[in-house]
Amino acid sequence: MFQNEKIIEIKTCKHCQSSFSITDKDLEFYEKISPKFRDKKYFIPIPSLCPDCRQQRRLSFRNERKLYKRKCDATWKLIISIYSPDKPYKVYEQSYWWSDSWNALDYWKDFDFSKSFFGQFGELLNKVPKQSLIWANNVNSEYCNLTADNKNCYLIYESSNNEDCIFWYWLQKCNNCVDVSFSHECNECYYIQDSFNCYNLFFSNNCEDCRDSFYLENCYWCKNCFASVNLNNKEYFILNKKYSKEKYFEILQKDKENIKKEFEKLFKNSIKKYWNIKLAENSYWDYMKWVKNCVNCFHAYDAEDCKYAEHIWRNAKNCMDVSTAWRDAEFVYESINCGIWDYNFNFCVQCWTWSSLNYCMFSSNIHNCFGCVWLVNKSYCILNKQYSKEEYEILVPKIIEHMISTWEWWEFFPSTISPFWYNETVAQEYFPISRDKALPYLYQDWKQIFNWSDYEPPFPKVEKIITVEMYSNTSLLEDANKVPDDILNRAIECEITKKPFRIIKQELEFYRKHNLPILKRHPDQRHLDRMNLRNPRKLFDRKCDKCGKDIKTTYSPERHEIVYCEECYNKEIY
Repeated sequence: MFQNEKIIEIKTCKHCQSSFSITDKDLEFYEKISPKFRDKKYFIPIPSLCPDCRQQRRLSFRNERKLYKRKCDATWKLIISIYSPDKPYKVYEQSYWWSDSWNALDYWKDFDFSKSFFGQFGELLNKVPKQSLIWANNVNSEYCNLTADNKNCYLIYESSNNEDCIFWYWLQKCNNCVDVSFSHECNECYYIQDSFNCYNLFFSNNCEDCRDSFYLENCYWCKNCFASVNLNNKEYFILNKKYSKEKYFEILQKDKENIKKEFEKLFKNSIKKYWNIKLAENSYWDYMKWVKNCVNCFHAYDAEDCKYAEHIWRNAKNCMDVSTAWRDAEFVYESINCGIWDYNFNFCVQCWTWSSLNYCMFSSNIHNCFGCVWLVNKSYCILNKQYSKEEYEILVPKIIEHMISTWEWWEFFPSTISPFWYNETVAQEYFPISRDKALPYLYQDWKQIFNWSDYEPPFPKVEKIITVEMYSNTSLLEDANKVPDDILNRAIECEITKKPFRIIKQELEFYRKHNLPILKRHPDQRHLDRMNLRNPRKLFDRKCDKCGKDIKTTYSPERHEIVYCEECYNKEIY
């Protein structure tokens, strides 16, 4: 798939006016996933938006990190939710939502052929009660979203099978870690990113099988190393220089702060690999491992035959225009956050364990459904109304014909019907826009496409706020072991955004155990800082700084870094 593609057409994006290509392999994929009813295939046409605008629109349906306090609309208990209390939705706590006390089929609608499909779907979406958070099987981990099978975790997102972790994003099978992103099977780690199987690793990026080390970049099988880059199977290195065990610890005890300053120079002048890909065949973009035939894909792990996709992993295959697809998802198109044996579905949001779906949201274990929301264990439903198989197969083609006439059939949901406003979603993270630009953001047909939230949750009552001026002029937060326990009753003002935040007991204990300072930045700002360590999601044409051959890279030609192609990089490092 996607090998030797031939460009068939150059289109202009109706949103940003940029050009994008349609290839023969794209057309083959669209034909393959087009649904068939009663021996007639309803072809999905080529998209009207460029890949970036399609991704932006999908991401506007995904709130990962914005959590709010509100009351459950069934039990009136105070709960944590991804829906702000100013939104006019019914939101249920986890236990009630999964109970038999209510039924999503009770909110069904007959399809009205005098109205648009998206308009009717939006009405249904707003009407059906919503699950407060997207998670399952968590223990003592109420302040988490898009998570499963975690224990004693706090403010972690898009993660599973972790224990005693806080302030994480996208982690799997980790324990006792703080402020980590995109990492797997790590223990006792702090402020690391894109790392695998590491132990007692701090302030590091892109490392594998490293332990007992600080400030490492692109290192493998290293231990007891400090402030070094591009090392492989090394021990007792400081600034990429080998020392004896005794000398190593002696230097660190005397001159650690100056070494950290020298590390900035070392990192700046070190060679960079043109992109972060390992064990990849016929694949390109960035942050991929164990992939095959993945084109224009970002953050892929164990995936095959995918295009225009990000966050694809665990045997995802034959997917195009997807944002987060995992665990055997196959033949998925223009969908977000779908997985666990998902097969053959189009234009869907947050659906698990399903097949043969079109235009569905927030459902699990459903099959042969069209335009449904918040369903569990159902088949042959349209707008949450139950039909027989025969009735379903007669009505769906009629709805598709209607959608073709209203120019809706080949499009993903418009952002205006998202249950989240733009600045609450991941779209704002990867495609940032300001409020004054979001509200008048229009398509060529002059329809508004984004909503904006002005809701500000009240800050919890605290005894005192430690301001930037207070800790800038003292060493108050420099050593957690010297900070009094009553800091748990205070708030700290972020040195960047001025937004106050609190630390929790679990966090303070971790800082004390590892002799760390208390950070002066809000968790949201720390997440943004780590994300900014990654290169932009864009490819540039550039020449290898070693052999001079043409390469594609996430380092623009204007940047100062020394960038090598894969062959030259491997010769230098291994």
